[in-house]
Amino acid sequence: MASQKLFENMVRQAMAAVWADVKNIKQRRGTQFKITDAQPYVDAVNQMVPTEEQSKEVFDLHIQSVNAHYEILKSLTETVRPEDDPFVEHYQTPAILEILYEEDPAFRQSVERFIQAIAEEEALIGRESVRRYGGVYGPVAGVDFALSPGSTANVFNAILSKLDIPKVHKETILASKSFGMNTSYCLGEAFQGAIESGKTLGEAIKAEIEMLQLIYDQPIAAQNKLMASHNLGGHGPHSSFDTNAYMQQYKQRMRPVVQAALAAGVHPGNICAIPAYCVGDVAHHNSQSMFNFAQDPIVMAMLEAHTQALENTLNRGLEKGFNNEYGVLSLATGTGAALLAYELLRDAMPIPSFVQLLVDRYHNLVAMNPGRGAVAELHNVDMIMSLHRGWRILKPKPMGGGGEIGGVPVDFRPLDEHEILANPHRWTYPGCAITQRAAAIMKLSDFPCLLTSEPVTATLLTHVAALHKETAIAPLRIDKDWGVTDYRITNMGLVRGFGANPRSGYDGYAVPVHS
Repeated sequence: MASQKLFENMVRQAMAAVWADVKNIKQRRGTQFKITDAQPYVDAVNQMVPTEEQSKEVFDLHIQSVNAHYEILKSLTETVRPEDDPFVEHYQTPAILEILYEEDPAFRQSVERFIQAIAEEEALIGRESVRRYGGVYGPVAGVDFALSPGSTANVFNAILSKLDIPKVHKETILASKSFGMNTSYCLGEAFQGAIESGKTLGEAIKAEIEMLQLIYDQPIAAQNKLMASHNLGGHGPHSSFDTNAYMQQYKQRMRPVVQAALAAGVHPGNICAIPAYCVGDVAHHNSQSMFNFAQDPIVMAMLEAHTQALENTLNRGLEKGFNNEYGVLSLATGTGAALLAYELLRDAMPIPSFVQLLVDRYHNLVAMNPGRGAVAELHNVDMIMSLHRGWRILKPKPMGGGGEIGGVPVDFRPLDEHEILANPHRWTYPGCAITQRAAAIMKLSDFPCLLTSEPVTATLLTHVAALHKETAIAPLRIDKDWGVTDYRITNMGLVRGFGANPRSGYDGYAVPVHS
C-alpha cells in the first residue's frame, strides 16, 4: 500500500525536476545553448530515490537513461540546433528494442509476426493514412500515448488485437510506440510524402507499409534513415551529432540496466517506455529553441508562476492526503490544465471559442499545406486537451469542479500575484492590454511542455511504474475526452466509418489485446 512517504517523494522529486528546468531557462534564456546547460536537470534526476515498496530497477531505467543521454551527447557535440532538438527523445527506444530482441528471441519472433501482419493489413494502413492526411479526424496526436483516432498506437492496437502472439509481447510493442516513441516516425508520413511528390495511391500505401515495418525490423537503422532525410524548417537533414554513434553507445550503456530490469520482473513494455520519456529535458526542454522562446517575458512569467502554483497545489494535496499514487498524478495534470484555462479567463477569452479556433485553423492548414509535418498539430492537441479539462475544473459546481481536483483547491495566487502576469499593460499598449495572456497561451500551444508538465509527469509515472513493475504503464486505455471531440465527434459508437467500434468509435481504448 502506498505511504505518505511515497507521496512526499513523488511531489518533491517531480517538482525538483521541473524547477531545475524553469530556473535554468530563466537564467540562460537569450544565450547560446550548450549541452552542459542541462546539468541542473541531470542533478535533480540523480536525487531520485525509490521507497522500500518501489522497484530500484525501474528507477534505474529512468536515472541511468538520463545520465547516458547527457554524457553521450556531451561526447558527440557541444550543442543541438533547433531543427534537431525535437528528435532527441527518439533515439532511446530503438536501442532498447534491439537489446530486447537479443535478450529474448521469443519476443523477436513475435515482432517478426507483427511486421508480417502490417503488410497483411494494407486496407487498414491505407484507410488510416488517408484519413490522417485528409484531416478526417480533425487535429490528432499522431504519436499519442493513448489510443486516440489518427495515432500510430491506435492502428497498431487494431493489428495486434487480431494477432496470435503472447499478450506481454503485444503490450510491449504498444508501449514502445506510445510512451516509448520508437523512432521519430508517425503514421501516414511516408504515405503523405509519396502523394505530395506525385506518386500514386498504391505507391504511397506501399511506402507507408515498408516504413512501418522498418521501424520494428531495424529500429536503429530506421531512425538513422529518418534523421538523414528530415528537413525541418527547410534546413536539411540532422547535422548536430552522429545519430548512429549515439544509439550504439546508448545501447552499450543501457544493456546491463535492461538486463537487470528483466531479471527483476519489470514488464518489458516499461523497459521500452521509461528510458525515453525522461530524457527530453536535455537538449529539448533545455535547448536553443527554449532559450529563444522564453525571451518573451509573459511566456517566462507563466513558466515561473504556473510551476509555483503547481507546487503549492500538490502540497495542499499532501496536507489533505492522497488515496493512492494515481491521485498525485491526477492532481498534477489537472492543476496544469486548470492554470492554463485560468489565464484565458483572465483575458475574458471564451475557452470553447479558443479550442474551436485551433480546430478550424487545423483544417485550413490541411487545405493550405497538405505536405505539413506529420505531427505539426501535436502540441496544439495537448493544449486543446488541457484547456478543455481545465475549463471543466474551473466551472462552478455542480456543472464543474469549482476550482478543485479531488477535493483539493487549485492555488491560483502565484498567477494573480506575479509582477508581470498581474500587469500585462506594461508589455503592450497600456490602454488596450486585454489579450496579452491569451496571446501567450496561443504561443504556448506550440510548446506547452513545461506547463502540462512533462518533467513532472515523467517523474510521477516512473514512481507509479516502480510500484507496479509487472504492469505496462502505456498506452493509456482511456477515453481522453480531449476537447477536439466536442467539434469532431470521433470517439462515440454513433460514428459510421468502416472499422469504427460500436462503443468507442474510431478510438481504440475499448479494443483490447488478448493472448
